[in-house]
Amino acid sequence: MARRRRRRRKKKLFPKIAGLVIFLALAAGAAASARYLLPEILKTAQETVGEAAGTASIVLEGRTEFPELTVSEEEAGDGFYFQQLTEREQTIYREILQGVNGMEEMIRIHATEEDDVGKIYEYLLYDRPELFWCAGNTSLTIYDEYTEVSPEYTCSWEEKEERQAQIDAAAQECLSGIDGNASDYEKIRYVYEYIVNTVEYDENAPDNQNIYSSMVGKRSVCAGYSRMAQYLLGQMGIPCIYVIGDIEGQGAHAWNIVNCGGTYYQMDTTFGDPVFLQEESGESIPSGSINYDYLCCTDEEIMVDHTQWEEVEYPACTSDDLNYYRMNGMYYDRFDPGELLQKMNDSVYAGEENFVCKFSDASVYSEARDAVINELLPQAAQNLASYYGLDSVSYTYAEDAEHCRIAVFWRYE
Repeated sequence: MARRRRRRRKKKLFPKIAGLVIFLALAAGAAASARYLLPEILKTAQETVGEAAGTASIVLEGRTEFPELTVSEEEAGDGFYFQQLTEREQTIYREILQGVNGMEEMIRIHATEEDDVGKIYEYLLYDRPELFWCAGNTSLTIYDEYTEVSPEYTCSWEEKEERQAQIDAAAQECLSGIDGNASDYEKIRYVYEYIVNTVEYDENAPDNQNIYSSMVGKRSVCAGYSRMAQYLLGQMGIPCIYVIGDIEGQGAHAWNIVNCGGTYYQMDTTFGDPVFLQEESGESIPSGSINYDYLCCTDEEIMVDHTQWEEVEYPACTSDDLNYYRMNGMYYDRFDPGELLQKMNDSVYAGEENFVCKFSDASVYSEARDAVINELLPQAAQNLASYYGLDSVSYTYAEDAEHCRIAVFWRYE
């Protein structure tokens, strides 16, 4: 049995109804209408409030006609949220999907007052990033034996076709940069880096709850980032779930869970963006920097600052075999000053832009932190000056105690 909307309001992700739902008894049956507003993840940190209004509709005598349902279970069955629904709810999901695909003004579905159509529509939009023309708002007129859904769209049919062409071109531009023989991990990492490098975080970006903002406008919020990742990875046949939850002190948030070779991993492209890197010195972190803490990480790692929605059971992400720092020689299970200084020097001699050291846990990080910042970095900077014949050197470092990581950005001038 699907859990009711009132339980979701505890985390302030879902709207309250501002008013009363009015039930009117009609000659041909009881009807009611309510307006639902689905959450716009991180568009603001506050709960979005919908409105309720009473309307009356007349049910025609005789049998109610429904359009033939042409969206098959197979077509919808790969959706993670679709799989969380009962068989009856899955039918309603398919009916709504068919209707919004055709941008129908009114969609008649096999739902009654007992069905949570608002939840089903939410789940549909979480599964389908390609439905960029659906605003998330919808009006429902509920009868004894069926419901009429009137979705709100962000554009006209002609505009949708134009935007789809732009999205297709943007997707082609992105996907042309990855080798067709690349592994699933290489594809996931490529998409992660591509989104971080091409999209800017902007709370005021238009259409920022859908992929048009991120893929075409190149400005969005976490919903646009996450849906873009979901869309692009889906194009490459890699399962990617749109995850919703919270960030402590910031409010509602969206990110992804990806399936790489049959194993699930957490991924947050928004937090991979350097705008979220905290810098110790107050100087600007070089453009193009990427935070890899949120690429193919575990539940334990991401839950340091993320809280996942509890209304569905997301796949467990327990494997750290794709930890970026471990795979690239930047991961340390113990503090060895000589080893770290040699690694810093190697980074300088190779002309690398940055050096990163990530420690296995808080105790190792705590042991290493002061020595790295106050002793090893100045020594490595002197080696940089000597090696390149510089009169003076400077560097920027950013430390993240929660993720046990220190990043250094060298300046070769």
